[in-house]
Amino acid sequence: MKKIKNIFLAIGSLLLVSSCSDALDIVQPGEIYREDAFKTVSDLRKYLDGDIYSRVNNTEEIGFTTVFTDEVGIGPSNGGQDKELHRYQLNANSDEPTALWSTHYTVINRVNRLLEFANLVVVTTPADIAAKNSVLAEARALRAYSYIQLVSFFSVDPSNPNALGVILSTTPDRYDLVIDRPRVSNQIIYNLIESDFQFAETNLAPSATSYFRVTQKFVAAARARMYLYRKDYVKAKQYATLATGTLSTATTYNSMWGDAVQGECIFAAARPSGGTWSNIGSTWYFNVTTATGGAFLDMGRNLFNLYNQFPNDVRRATWIDATALINPNYATDINYVSNDVLPINKYPGKTGQNLRNDLKIFRNSEMVLILAECEVASSNLTAAATLVRSIRTARAFAAPAPALPVYANAQAAWADILLERRKELAFEGHRYLDIKRLAALAGNQGITRDNTDDDILDQPLTLPLSDYRWTLPIPQLEVAGNVSIQQNPGY
Repeated sequence: MKKIKNIFLAIGSLLLVSSCSDALDIVQPGEIYREDAFKTVSDLRKYLDGDIYSRVNNTEEIGFTTVFTDEVGIGPSNGGQDKELHRYQLNANSDEPTALWSTHYTVINRVNRLLEFANLVVVTTPADIAAKNSVLAEARALRAYSYIQLVSFFSVDPSNPNALGVILSTTPDRYDLVIDRPRVSNQIIYNLIESDFQFAETNLAPSATSYFRVTQKFVAAARARMYLYRKDYVKAKQYATLATGTLSTATTYNSMWGDAVQGECIFAAARPSGGTWSNIGSTWYFNVTTATGGAFLDMGRNLFNLYNQFPNDVRRATWIDATALINPNYATDINYVSNDVLPINKYPGKTGQNLRNDLKIFRNSEMVLILAECEVASSNLTAAATLVRSIRTARAFAAPAPALPVYANAQAAWADILLERRKELAFEGHRYLDIKRLAALAGNQGITRDNTDDDILDQPLTLPLSDYRWTLPIPQLEVAGNVSIQQNPGY
């Protein structure tokens, strides 16, 4: 990542949940105590909107996944950015796991603070009680989402309830009290997640429909993803069915990525123009999403080749910027980094803000692909094929419609779903976890880079599925400040 991330990490490391405090817990001279700021339901809502929703994002998942797997290659403006991670150099001091850990525990800690101070807000009327419970429901659903992400990346096996998970935190950390907290089993984390989602389902306001806020569909989508990762295919199917909606047409799909329409987005973290929001496009660019816009990373060649097979696919037409330098002789061109530039245009920026877009965290197409996995798990291969084709059909600009896949066995079905997830969910933070979950079922189809994805041709193109780096390390800053925590194997 760019140097600015290191600045963020220097600040963000202070937020690690078990060893340090959230900066907001520190009372400055002359400042009123935080308790005095929470008197009404409106105060709770303001804190939720301003200090919790603003922290919800999947930027770190996207950045880490694109670099570590096979979604990007070294771009023409690269001055060393992310080369170590791209070459599979991952350890407890790496920026990416530290940022991911800090991001989600910051959300969790702020939710815990809101829940604590909510006890100070006394409500008596049915309307106020419902409004307060709705605020708490949204907050608890966001806490559950952060825990899903943490378990998925930091547990060796998220599907094993007895495997070591992450730190359970249900109370706000204090700046004057350091508590050593061990990791707990996945099941203990899942128990909290289930409790949070159950409260959310019961208490969310019926008027909660904005896709920038927690809704019933957010809860269903998050539960579908969680159950899929836990290999509970019955419940994953149940909740994916509740969450999914109509797939977008090609035109609407394109507009969704430019933030012009909601499209098939179930939930997005809003990133409006102005302010100090992070820009997702700066994960790969210095300036703008063009071939000359300072691309220090561009689209991986093998991923581009997958799109390039289908010129009528909206993903081929829009996710590679029109300024791309597509060199048919890239494999033999000694200057392939400069002469074969594939600019990533999935996040084209919004009016008045280059490189910034809303972060699409849950979408209908993910739910369709979850349903496809559930059908394979139930040996309904034709049903799975129909679901996969529905996405390919929706992404086609023109006839003829894609053919219905025919799967000879479950392995072939898993492989095709993994392929479609690679194409549909690229640059959304899924590929690392998808390989971890599905590659063995799909015939050991892991990272598949092209030789030209690095500016040094003899770099490793894949990582064995047995490698310890398919689980992220507990950040060294956490280990150093928390004597009770256990590091993951290999680190």
